[in-house]
Amino acid sequence: MTQVLTPEIETKVKVRNRGWQVTLAGLGINLSLGVLYTWSVISSKVPEAWGWSEADRSWPYSIACLVFSLIMVPAGRLQDRFGPRLVATAGGILLGIGLILASFSQAPLGWMIGFGLLGGAGIGFAYASATPPAVKWFPAAKTGMVAGIVVSGFGLASVYAAPLARWLIDRFGLPTMALTMGIGALVVVTGLSQLLIAPPSGYIPPQNPGKGKAGGFTRRTSSATRASRVASAAPEVPPSQMLKTPTFYMLWFMYACGAGAGLMIIAKLAAIGKLQAGLDLGFVLVAALAIGNGGGRILAGTLSDRFGRRETLLACFLLQGLLIFLLSTVTEGSWLANTVALSILSALIGANYGANLSLFPALTKDLYGLKNFGTNYGLVFTAWGVGGFMLALLAGKLYDIYHSFAVAFYGAIALLVAAAVCTVLLPKSSPQTAM
Repeated sequence: MTQVLTPEIETKVKVRNRGWQVTLAGLGINLSLGVLYTWSVISSKVPEAWGWSEADRSWPYSIACLVFSLIMVPAGRLQDRFGPRLVATAGGILLGIGLILASFSQAPLGWMIGFGLLGGAGIGFAYASATPPAVKWFPAAKTGMVAGIVVSGFGLASVYAAPLARWLIDRFGLPTMALTMGIGALVVVTGLSQLLIAPPSGYIPPQNPGKGKAGGFTRRTSSATRASRVASAAPEVPPSQMLKTPTFYMLWFMYACGAGAGLMIIAKLAAIGKLQAGLDLGFVLVAALAIGNGGGRILAGTLSDRFGRRETLLACFLLQGLLIFLLSTVTEGSWLANTVALSILSALIGANYGANLSLFPALTKDLYGLKNFGTNYGLVFTAWGVGGFMLALLAGKLYDIYHSFAVAFYGAIALLVAAAVCTVLLPKSSPQTAM
């Protein structure tokens, strides 16, 4: 009997690698989305003649954060289906129009709609579209580094956005500031969005994309070869299947704890310095935390590529718990109650908070694949909004009861320890086989 062999034909098609173009465009978009961090300046500069209460000054920002986190799910799905360019462009348009509309209003409702609803939605659409196309151009070994670079822009944005907003308000007034930043967001975000190009389906990234090497496709007609290749590839898990895995809920809980603890400190940092240390260092501490926030995203992502996502997350959770404990010991006249020590402490807390924003997208990609990455990470990212909203609100309420942030600090430390335990228990196998 004569054995018939199926011929295998391999065709390689070279594709120009746009990895760094897309990465830098995503970084620029996230830097532009930093208008969210100007709210502390805006709320303090609302004219008394407008008649806003303190609650009125909180609502637009709270709505923006909540809408931002919730819109990530549909934005991720749209990004997976229609591509990042279209969705990010829509985000730039929404953010720009929202700020422009707010500039014509003196009523809280106008700012809730403009800054909160439209602005938050615009930030969510653009943010959801920046990271997925970038990581697709690079090999898996660089996922953490690339994700860290892209999202670092959002963390670093407050270094320039808050001072710029303050200068514009002092020089030209709040309406002109909102109009200027709205036009800026409209032009910059929509412009950079045109550079967000995802690689075609089947693209194989080069191992050294920074050296100008092209990636490409490899097409084989042998069904046996194709089956082997699919079996060795990372799992591609749809959102419906992801939601059925215990791994997703562990990730969600860990993200809520890590991000929530950091956002709690961010929301109360100026007050902590003033009430505990007796020092009015609001802008200095916020700037230090912002620099740490941006740098921590890149550093943690790069370290996770080398030492592993779980190992890096575990170290970040434990270190963050220690740093918050040190912050709880700050009292007027103590060894930490000085500008240098508090700035360093703020930067380190910011770095550990920022690590969450690069490690969790990388973990989501590792566990659930790239095909549905936008939608899957959107679902995971809801933990950011819920964790930050709950812990920041809880810190304020506990302070009203106990006249101290200590109880909130200890609660955050307990959650970080629980997240660290989950990191150790997090399955390393495919989530489809770990149920």
